[in-house]
Amino acid sequence: MTLTRSERLAPGIVRMVFSGPVPKEIRPGQFAQILVEPFYLRRPISLCDWTKDSVTFVLREIGEGTKALAGWTPGRRADLLLPLGNGFDCSAAGDRPLLVGGGVGLPPLMGLYKALRALGKTPQVICGFSSGKDAFLLEDFHAAGCDPLVSTLDGTLGLKGLVTDLMEGLRFDSVCACGPMAMMKAVFIKAACPGQYSLEERMGCGFGACMGCSIPTKNGMKRVCKEGPVFPGEEVAW
Repeated sequence: MTLTRSERLAPGIVRMVFSGPVPKEIRPGQFAQILVEPFYLRRPISLCDWTKDSVTFVLREIGEGTKALAGWTPGRRADLLLPLGNGFDCSAAGDRPLLVGGGVGLPPLMGLYKALRALGKTPQVICGFSSGKDAFLLEDFHAAGCDPLVSTLDGTLGLKGLVTDLMEGLRFDSVCACGPMAMMKAVFIKAACPGQYSLEERMGCGFGACMGCSIPTKNGMKRVCKEGPVFPGEEVAW
């Protein structure tokens, strides 16, 4: 694929759009493994959005690999493996699902929101950031017909507090969440309803062979890259 667009959305947050043939079987919550030379291991990046001929990623610069990736310029050819992992099951999301994103956990919810709307469901999105200056993708959600509720720890945008504070008084029949583990645990406890939670772990191969991303669950050891990254809430060893 070819990088056709790259832009900075917030401090340390970059949107990258790659053009080329896109597999038809992509599900929200899946990810790609991107070769970033000279690094040996590919970088796993969640899919944010896609069309029949492009894929969009929103990533955070957190290490040398993602910093190198974020520095690519349009026109660069890229070696991507996708789609990988077990994504969100839209059919199990209920008619009024609540989508909860924390920080860089927000991007996978963009594709999920669109997929749920296409099925006639009525999703509500809430998202949390440390500060208003860290917020991103809000305009994209608005363009998709969504009015996300926002919380920030310092109160500079939306409600001052946590995403769980935004859940008060909302009507929903299931939850789909992606973000820090502590946030998702709090959402799981607060929601008290069926849910799907996208976990994160350091990966090697990205397709289940090396077992490097195995984590304990209530049903034994599971690979985040293969059985996950999305797991039913009741299966997660919170």
